Amino acid sequence: VQLQASGGGMVQPGGSLRLSCAASGSIFNISAMGWYRQAPGNQRELVATINSAATTSYADSVKGRFSISRDSAKKTVYLQMDSLKPEDTAVYYCKADVTYIRGMSLYKNPYWGRGTQVTVSS
Repeated sequence: VQLQASGGGMVQPGGSLRLSCAASGSIFNISAMGWYRQAPGNQRELVATINSAATTSYADSVKGRFSISRDSAKKTVYLQMDSLKPEDTAVYYCKADVTYIRGMSLYKNPYWGRGTQVTVSS
């Protein structure tokens, strides 16, 4: 199972970016998916999550500015980031709780994608 994130970059304050993260491999089911971020010198923190029923939750710092969504058929999670602030600068990581097939059995593990850099600066 692999998670491939894309969409990071540099943007001015007030700008927007859209992150995508696609899962691939012998996947039976994906329950929760989410985005986390880590700024230099800080611990990794939760940004937003979405479960299989499309119920979402957000960190207080991004509520009203970020929106998480998913396309279950494409095994992809998105993060639309609007009204970006310099304090949003961080490496963003996607995470998925994956049930996968190995042989005749099912296993469940969390998987992380490689980070994608988001820089908000004028």
